[in-house]
Amino acid sequence: MDYEVIISGGGPVGLMLAYELGLHGVSVAVLERLTEVDETIKAGAINVPTAEALDRRGLIPDLRAAMERNREAFLEIMRRRSGGAVAPPPAAARFAGHFAGIWLLADRIDASDPDFAGRGEGVLGGVRQQDIEALLEERVTALGVKVMRGVEVTGLEARADGVTVLAGERRFECGWLVGCDGGRSLVRRLSGFEFPGTPPEITGHQAMVEMEDAEGLAFGWTRTDTGVYVNGPIPGRILTVEYGGPPDDRDTPVTAAELQASLRHVSGVDVTITGVVSATRFTDHARQATTYRLGRVLLAGDAAHVHSPFGGQGLNLGIGDAVNLGWKLAAVARGRAPESLLDTYTAERHPIGAWVLDWTRAQVLLMRPEPRARALRGIVSDLIDTSAGTTYFVKRISGLWQRYDLPGEHPLVGTTVPELALADGSRPADYLHDGRGLLLDLGAVPAGAGDGRVRRVTTTCPDRPDLGGLLVRPDGVVAWAGTGGPSLEEALAAWFPAA
Repeated sequence: MDYEVIISGGGPVGLMLAYELGLHGVSVAVLERLTEVDETIKAGAINVPTAEALDRRGLIPDLRAAMERNREAFLEIMRRRSGGAVAPPPAAARFAGHFAGIWLLADRIDASDPDFAGRGEGVLGGVRQQDIEALLEERVTALGVKVMRGVEVTGLEARADGVTVLAGERRFECGWLVGCDGGRSLVRRLSGFEFPGTPPEITGHQAMVEMEDAEGLAFGWTRTDTGVYVNGPIPGRILTVEYGGPPDDRDTPVTAAELQASLRHVSGVDVTITGVVSATRFTDHARQATTYRLGRVLLAGDAAHVHSPFGGQGLNLGIGDAVNLGWKLAAVARGRAPESLLDTYTAERHPIGAWVLDWTRAQVLLMRPEPRARALRGIVSDLIDTSAGTTYFVKRISGLWQRYDLPGEHPLVGTTVPELALADGSRPADYLHDGRGLLLDLGAVPAGAGDGRVRRVTTTCPDRPDLGGLLVRPDGVVAWAGTGGPSLEEALAAWFPAA
């Protein structure tokens, strides 16, 4: 065996999974067909579960430094465009996201909603997907993970005891293969995963361009009789949506002429695009694998589910897959848990993926230019323009609603560990940097519980005297909460079965 796990795809999902596995000492190789990070404009923010996941691994300080660099770069662009000083944007911007281009305003959120309480890192804007990839590649390399760029998986042979992976003339043997190779995943197709869903009906373009005669373009999201276009917020950033079916060809490079024709068609403005910095096409087919595991082959990220980019859910959904799968696959690969533990991966992540598909389908419908869609959009806009409506949509977009259906009656079971203010000034996230499970003894956990299978921390939480203890999985999910007893031993046996 060359590696215990091979990951096909070195984007943020593949690298996050590699990091999770590397923390547990698993022998991992990442095979990535691209020779360098793709600079095409992609996700620009991460939701609460993603931010919390990165916080649990101690990655937030480096990410915030990247965010500050991006902020300074944006201000410099604005200074050059305006020819003078530019005031920095306000710290508390009113924009809290959008649904189908309908803005959600932060001052409409009901901050007293209990779902906002006890959460750690919030939604982080100004985060480029490339920043996350660069940070993760640096961290996985430090762990000894082998990242092979310019190496593309071309074939595979899965057996009961392992997988042979072909990359051109190169051949690798591994115990497990994970496809993180995108929406047109070769791993998924060669392994026989079913991938049902709904067909595409739009052609979308997203690009950074240089353009002239653009004064007539409205700023932000604009719907017209022929589609939707977005101008900004970064100068030169455009997005178009046309409802004439999917693109004829998604593989050839996007040209200035193609972008110009699309933008003119949707906006009605005779813009001239003089240069293309980066560009991509997209569509809205929404498909999901019926299972995320077939024997020794697993899927994560876009390989497991595809949908339109509206709402920025793709990156977040994929990171959630990686942190859920990583510690489980590590436990199985190192012989600390039976293969049945991997069955919980599909059981927990598939419902969230299904929700994201429906969330994006609804947005595509509301952006259609036809009269029925316009009527429905008006009603949804009215609902959003209320405190209850904005709060609902923000909770959904930010991921605050997400939880897993785990055994246990305590309301914290299945949720992300709350941001507890522990007596010594520490936080639960501080004890999860190494990827191990955590048994937090707040005064009522029996002596000897956990017996080395998890990190045990004894402290108090003055703000939660009702909480005797927590068992937290490596992915930050509360597996048990209470005051000891058989339920704690059952949870330990289920999630951490061997020393």
